Amino acid sequence: MPSLTWQKSSFSGDENNSCLYLAATPDGVLRLRESDAPHEIITTTPAPLDHLIRLVKSGPPCVLSRGGRRRGR
Repeated sequence: MPSLTWQKSSFSGDENNSCLYLAATPDGVLRLRESDAPHEIITTTPAPLDHLIRLVKSGPPCVLSRGGRRRGR
């Protein structure tokens, strides 16, 4: 893995709190890690991350029923 430049999320707290870091590879892959477990890295691309962020910002989570149908909201 090439050397990555990690950027701290602007929504993270100070250095004593849990912080989220993001790094992009030259081919556009995104890597995310948390300060509490920096060796655990999540890999994604911009589209799924954008979808997740929009879903989180949209409000309280909905719950999927056993049949895969949405409940709540």
